[in-house]
Amino acid sequence: MRLIDSLVRTSRRRSPWLFHLNAGSCNGCDIELVACLTPRYDVEQLGIRLEGSPRHADIIVVSGPVTRTTRAALETVYAQVPDPKVVVALGSCPASCNVFAGSPTVEGPLDRILPVDVYVPGCPPRPDAIIAGIAEAIALLAEGGHA
Repeated sequence: MRLIDSLVRTSRRRSPWLFHLNAGSCNGCDIELVACLTPRYDVEQLGIRLEGSPRHADIIVVSGPVTRTTRAALETVYAQVPDPKVVVALGSCPASCNVFAGSPTVEGPLDRILPVDVYVPGCPPRPDAIIAGIAEAIALLAEGGHA
């Protein structure tokens, strides 16, 4: 294994960047994700940070049931995140569409559109559950994620 590959793998394990995409959620999960960045939970001290560009992200965090309007953006963002990457489904909506199931405007759940690596259950999930899900995603990323 080359030295550069080892350095890249180490940096992904120790400093993962997240790109968050709301795919039609009620914002409950989004609020809890932002709570992870507050001083109480402070995930940034672990090297985890939200990134504004999918081209620089390692992990995609998706909230919401995936609506017809957000599907194209979701697929575009997924294509822009460099390999290896990990997809985290945040909350009940990306996993099952929750109360939005059966709506004509919903095209989810998320695993019909993208390969999901980690599910964080809850409506909305608590920040400690989100952090545990991100830790699981980091472990997958260190192993090479999925290509």
